[in-house]
Amino acid sequence: MRILIACEHSGTVRDAFRALGHDAMSCDLLPTDAPGPHYQGDVRDILGQAWDMVLAFPPCTHLAVSGAKHFAQKRADGRQQEGIDFFMLFTRLECPRVAIENPVGIMSSHYRKPDQIIHPWQFGDPFSKTTCLWLKGLPKLMPTNVVGKGEFYVSPSGKRLPAWYGDAIGADGKKLAYGSEAMRRIRNKTFPGIANAMASTWGGISTSINQPTHPTP
Repeated sequence: MRILIACEHSGTVRDAFRALGHDAMSCDLLPTDAPGPHYQGDVRDILGQAWDMVLAFPPCTHLAVSGAKHFAQKRADGRQQEGIDFFMLFTRLECPRVAIENPVGIMSSHYRKPDQIIHPWQFGDPFSKTTCLWLKGLPKLMPTNVVGKGEFYVSPSGKRLPAWYGDAIGADGKKLAYGSEAMRRIRNKTFPGIANAMASTWGGISTSINQPTHPTP
């Protein structure tokens, strides 16, 4: 299948599908972190092509409830509406198979409740990260290897954070600037177990679509 992994620079999900023989390509404004097919630019440049599947990881900076204290300002200056509009772009695709990933946020009310909520610890990675999935033409992911939920710690501000996230932003309180590119990279992290579950579950769906293997912007 020809599969577009939208808003991914790590290559984690892309490479999980490519390992199973699929023609998967990632796309992000940033260059890819790992060698492989990647379109660096606006995903809207290539969304109209004949994809068999689109997996989208739209930025959550203006949508996640973890940043609720900034919502009033973001509504006032239009940033939140911009995030909503970008998310909704993927809900209107004509592609027969679409998955949209985001943390718990306002899209559950602005769009609809997610079809599924998963954690890395259900797929072999001992970490907690609440991950919502909105699905079209795709089945829910079934846990593949349930392990421990990982450690937590209480930040200087009193928040209970997963250790992997706290370590990344700085447990000493000198955390990364809210909304920074470095923060976005951490928030967008897809754990290998979930990527492999997506590939093994959704990559096995048959399709009769036969399109050229190299999309052009």
